[in-house]
Amino acid sequence: MYGLKTDWFEETHQHVCQLQDYCSAMPRWCPGCGDHAVLSAVQRLARDEQLPPEQTVVVSGIGCASRFPHYMKTYGFHGLHGRALPLACGIKSRRPDLKVFVVTGDGDCCAIGMGHWVHALRYNVDLTILLMDNSIYGLTKGQTSPTTLHGATSNTHPQGSFFVPLNPISLALGVSNASFVAQTVDWNPPHVAATIRAAYEHPGTSFVRIFQRCPHYTGQVYAEPQRDPSQILLMTHEDGITIGEKTARIFTNRVEHDPADLNKAREIADHQEFFPIGLFYQNESAGRYDNDTKLGLGKSPTEKLDTMEAVLDRFTV
Repeated sequence: MYGLKTDWFEETHQHVCQLQDYCSAMPRWCPGCGDHAVLSAVQRLARDEQLPPEQTVVVSGIGCASRFPHYMKTYGFHGLHGRALPLACGIKSRRPDLKVFVVTGDGDCCAIGMGHWVHALRYNVDLTILLMDNSIYGLTKGQTSPTTLHGATSNTHPQGSFFVPLNPISLALGVSNASFVAQTVDWNPPHVAATIRAAYEHPGTSFVRIFQRCPHYTGQVYAEPQRDPSQILLMTHEDGITIGEKTARIFTNRVEHDPADLNKAREIADHQEFFPIGLFYQNESAGRYDNDTKLGLGKSPTEKLDTMEAVLDRFTV
């Protein structure tokens, strides 16, 4: 302002978020649960990217992992069983400025939420989906889930499951317009963090399946690959998941895989003798439904009414 000394104005500083700015309530998951590692990775990503908490949303359905929004000091929506994805699609469609994460489980996503999951992949709205797969219904105390191993015992199959487990990666790779499909293991924090970062940076729906330990009900499921990393197949490529050489040295079993090769991705996903981790497939040019749904968001109520009346006028007899 003319005539006023400039040193009268107090200099303002932009707030830099620290890790604690994204940490809310104390997690109540069991000790040793893989959810802890994933929560830490997401919180660190938010800190590193300086995501404004008021412009970040975590959406979940029902299950152990669904408590995720309660532990992030951001906006959150704890939805109904299997309904996290339509909620997230609705949020992103009306508020394209928000960063939206979806946390779901193998029961929540692959059973009751199956229909929503398939269409969310096809719509390719800009979401980051984290599937926490512990091969059991943990919150409801140990029932067989769609990914429970054949022959594994549970409350609903005390003599052993007679179903061949569903492969979420193979299914995701079979959905038309799916644009990002990856897999990681919760017990390797650097790979978890790198995978979630790549998913967040992808423009479209990012689907990440995480082999997640449940020490209470399925502690034996991933015990062998934890003890013997050679049972894990690390997919490497300059366009894939980037990790340091120190982390990569842990995995002696590797394959060079171009994530643009969908047929090869399906072939690797269908193998049964190892646990493949890394980026299976990515297509940044896939069509995004939210690019269409955000059209007209800036219109005034009068403009919106005029547009609706113009459309309805086409049916005037």
